[in-house]
Amino acid sequence: MATHAITDVAIILKPEDDVAIAKKEIPAGTILEDAGGRIEVRQDIKPGHKVARRARRTGETVRRYGQPIGFATADIAVGDHVHTQNVAVGDLKQQYEVGTDVRPVAFYPAHEMRYFDGYLRDDGRVGTRNYVAVISGVNCSASVSQFVKDKFRDVTRDHPNIDGVLAITHKSGCGTKLFGEDHMALQRVLAGYAKHPNIAAYILIGLGCEVNQAAVMVDRQRMAAPGHPERKPFVVNIQEAGGIRKTVETAVREVAKLLPLANAAKRTKQPVSEITLATNWVAKLLPLANAAKRTKQPVSEITLATNCGGSDGASGITANPALGWAVDELVRYGGTGVLAETPEIYGAEHLLIRRAINEGVAKKLIDRYKWWEWYCRGIEAMDNNPAPGNKAGGITTVFEKSLGGVTKGGTTPMMDVFQYGEPITTRGFVFMDTPGHDPVSITGLVAGGCNMICFTTGRGSVFGCKPVPSIKLATNSLMYRHMSEDMDINCGVILEGTPLPAVGRQIFEEIVEVASGKRSKSALSGVGEEEFAPWIIGPVM
Repeated sequence: MATHAITDVAIILKPEDDVAIAKKEIPAGTILEDAGGRIEVRQDIKPGHKVARRARRTGETVRRYGQPIGFATADIAVGDHVHTQNVAVGDLKQQYEVGTDVRPVAFYPAHEMRYFDGYLRDDGRVGTRNYVAVISGVNCSASVSQFVKDKFRDVTRDHPNIDGVLAITHKSGCGTKLFGEDHMALQRVLAGYAKHPNIAAYILIGLGCEVNQAAVMVDRQRMAAPGHPERKPFVVNIQEAGGIRKTVETAVREVAKLLPLANAAKRTKQPVSEITLATNWVAKLLPLANAAKRTKQPVSEITLATNCGGSDGASGITANPALGWAVDELVRYGGTGVLAETPEIYGAEHLLIRRAINEGVAKKLIDRYKWWEWYCRGIEAMDNNPAPGNKAGGITTVFEKSLGGVTKGGTTPMMDVFQYGEPITTRGFVFMDTPGHDPVSITGLVAGGCNMICFTTGRGSVFGCKPVPSIKLATNSLMYRHMSEDMDINCGVILEGTPLPAVGRQIFEEIVEVASGKRSKSALSGVGEEEFAPWIIGPVM
């Protein structure tokens, strides 16, 4: 059989690793020349899957990334395929060392600042897109909100500076405890979308009898009419308006009046008539949105959400660390990179705690991690990760998935930790507590103010999330070629010899271009209007 240097066909991330990750198919019987001797491959190894470099006895730890990814559940011989048949999670005793990996950030001087074309809003934040939103306070008004949006499908024809009218709809808003954890999380998310720098203007539509009363949410979340912080936004309730048809007609008239203002938006105050009916208010929103113009803005105003979905064995080698390089670069310019998906740092949280800027930030993360352990009690939800597709791609345990996932966050200090949907007010590298499920996670990140998304995938997720553009980063070349219409960047070239920093630079430049208006693959495909999914934390009654 064929003989290869192990590094020609596989990746060894750390000298102490017990496994190597196949870059391509390695047939059984292949001889691999490793530093520790010759390895005869005992089973066929698919790309992204692991081959044993060292024998492990039952109960011993198995290492990748220089860290434990699980424990052997059977004796593993050199050359064996290492996967779910012989490795599983166990009782991993982590030692938390706060701040031991904190290093000063080498910020770029002001005269080297990079810029993008963005929308400067009245509150000083900068948008990367320019939408008008029809926000549903409860699922019972979701269809009506869609009916209003459907009246403006051709909005860009008459208002070229507007990216579109969005209906922000969901499955919640009632059946939860009044002002309980779920109710307040939903309010944070809906208010976060309403105040988002990519939303030029918005209206709220409710039913009238729900738990999440729109007028109450406006007061509690300090929501204001676009461009008029002293005024409340327009709210219409179906029951008060007299039914579906009357609500839609009212809302459509209001949006139409606002489109020209949004289309021309250059940070000038625009007169807005007194609020009357719902449709009239949407009509007023259109001028506000249409008034928007892109202007030169520093990249320090970019807040980047990072997420992964459909991960594979290459994710932690290619796309995730390359995205981490881009996050580090953004932070050096004074921008913000956000890591999330708390269940998917399980087994790697100690690496983030080493980067915590102080004890308080570390405690915030530990508290959220402990909350998740309580939340998942009895159902083994955290141990049940990874998903079937992840396993097919070579990821064996949640520890392995987490160790690859945290590399999306780069290497700079962790400056803060935020709750789900909480406004992100700290610059630099930060963490937001979210579930691992992609739509729910990114909904919280967008609500927090992220105006760009980078999404890594090995199996081929096509996720988009309007009003924020989503850049897809493929972890391997095979999937990239197969789904080239949906992937923005092929990070699989790292396995073929392209330096990781070169791909990280490509990602960073793509972030700047897409922030300036370039359409990502998900936008070209029309994806992103159905992915709004607020986290339903507790029971629905």
